[in-house]
Amino acid sequence: MRATQKLHELGQSVWLDNITRDLLTSGTLKRYITDLSLTGLTSNPTIFDHAMKNSSHYDSAIRSKLTEGKSGETLFFELAIEDLAQAADLFRPIWDRTNGVDGWVSLEVSPLLAHDTNATLAAARALHQRAGKPNLFIKIPGTAEGLPAIEAAIFAGVPINVTLLFSREQYLAAADAYLRGVERRIDAGLNPAVPSVASLFVSRWDVAVSGKVPDELTNRLGIAVAQRTYRAYQELLASARFQRAANAGARAQRLLWASTGTKDPTASDILYVKALAAPFTINTMPEGTLRAYGDHGEVHEMLAPDGGDCERVLASFSEAGIGIDALAARLQDEGAASFVKSWNDLLACIESKSATIREAS
Repeated sequence: MRATQKLHELGQSVWLDNITRDLLTSGTLKRYITDLSLTGLTSNPTIFDHAMKNSSHYDSAIRSKLTEGKSGETLFFELAIEDLAQAADLFRPIWDRTNGVDGWVSLEVSPLLAHDTNATLAAARALHQRAGKPNLFIKIPGTAEGLPAIEAAIFAGVPINVTLLFSREQYLAAADAYLRGVERRIDAGLNPAVPSVASLFVSRWDVAVSGKVPDELTNRLGIAVAQRTYRAYQELLASARFQRAANAGARAQRLLWASTGTKDPTASDILYVKALAAPFTINTMPEGTLRAYGDHGEVHEMLAPDGGDCERVLASFSEAGIGIDALAARLQDEGAASFVKSWNDLLACIESKSATIREAS
């Protein structure tokens, strides 16, 4: 039995952090579902930028949409929705079988809307409606500006993947926004079972402190932060507040491990997957990490609900001069800025391809 199947049987969903048109047309994504127990996927502007920049798989579709007068952001979202709709159909049997717990794909709103709550909400509703797939999450960053949009989107009944979370505190703020939206639905007499996941980014912590801490702390910060967040997740699920909402029909917002590809070439290529095995969570992996774990992965201990030794490890980082809270804020800001850059690069790539296609016509 492959390790990916073992994770699934222990209660953790294995998702892919990638989508390209070639993954769909070649049958590779379908094989991952069958062979590697894949049950969902995520996307972001960086993923689409790389997919379109590094292949010609989208050229014919771009050519067709140009003849329809489409361009820029409108053209991109049509391409993205086409890809994600196909992926959603592949995962739909899983979504049906699990009653909507699993089998999801994700599409991000424009990061240029990050500081505009009303525009983010409008975009989330419009994208979900355009896709026409019940198993599509709309991704909204869990930044201070994004939290009101998350609450409003949940109240509006839009399934949300909260992205760009880096710490326990950021996760709890996102979970609070989700629950506020759910509680408003309960008060309004609406069905509160609006699905959501909260995505905690892991490996970027270790990249940020690489070379700045003692050797014994190398590649340990991201996992310790994840352990601390997992404890908060468990405590929230056991809280009277969540249980009241659950009694009214609400669902738990599942915790998702993101950025789980190993960045350190001297470390195990499955470092974060091995360390973050935990029931009722999701691990969304880069394609190389997914294949590596399917090839030589192993499952040992599951994450301790009480966070294990995370506080001792985090105290060691503090003693080494690493300010966890300040770094969490910096990582979230940098992540948001990175998505804006990728978004602009993506639109520039589409414009460049469009110009080339027009000249060749």
